[in-house]
Amino acid sequence: MRYQFIEEHRDMFYVHLMCRLLKVSRSGYYSWRIRPVSQREMANRELVKKIKAVHSNSQETYGSPRVYQELKAQCIACSENRVARLMQSHGIRAKQVKRKKVTTKANGAHPVAPNLLNGNFTAERPDEKWLADISYIPTAEGWLYLAVIMDLFTRRIVGWSMAARMTSMLVEVALKMALQQRQPPPGLLHHSDRGSQYTCKDYQTLMKSNLIEVSMSGAGNCYDNAPIESLFGTLKTELVHHRAYRTREEAKTDIFFYIEGFYNRRRRHSALGYLSPVDFELLHQELSMLASCPQN
Repeated sequence: MRYQFIEEHRDMFYVHLMCRLLKVSRSGYYSWRIRPVSQREMANRELVKKIKAVHSNSQETYGSPRVYQELKAQCIACSENRVARLMQSHGIRAKQVKRKKVTTKANGAHPVAPNLLNGNFTAERPDEKWLADISYIPTAEGWLYLAVIMDLFTRRIVGWSMAARMTSMLVEVALKMALQQRQPPPGLLHHSDRGSQYTCKDYQTLMKSNLIEVSMSGAGNCYDNAPIESLFGTLKTELVHHRAYRTREEAKTDIFFYIEGFYNRRRRHSALGYLSPVDFELLHQELSMLASCPQN
């Protein structure tokens, strides 16, 4: 592996310097260079090229499990352990997580709903349970606030909104987008924290008029909404922490393409058998149609 590292970086650094730092002899390195390359080594080199392409196409967000699933979908023969080993030896890794800060605050004058979700992060069909929350994006102009609605069954972002202020209108726009796009049946469960944006009269009236059942997390318990907390962690890790937005509009454009162009349609989700939310929903629709067909 040390000789391989030197070979891959010989155009960037002096060979004699790398040999000295890695404690190998130059004669040993040059002897290694003229040896016939084994079929296994040739196969590994080709696989590394494919791994790097998948990693790059994921905006460097995929670790070895998702890289393996993408290679598997491309009918490339390899094992997950082999992919993990090659990624480690070539320094190919997913972007790292940073901590989240609390955004919403409760209003003691607003009534709150019981926690009907109660940590049950499973659903039997799309539009059975929606999760809602707000996060923040730093820009040179100040914070940009992002409100999202996630469908728990597909993990798809079905509604979202961005604004310079964290008002009730921010979450209303996200909910209205979700309602227009999905048109859920009566009895949909909507779960959020106890932030004043969600407990205010206008938002509660919007949910009531659409026959939505309301659920709210316990006070100060972020784990009551874990899937959407995970979403925001992913967004920050894979995108936001690697950007320096000059304006809110710049951030809005970037986040729009991440949500609609990558997360919903392309990003492989471990909770969905490494399908994207859109592909998982399409698969569910196909299976539901097959199940409804009369059997001969």
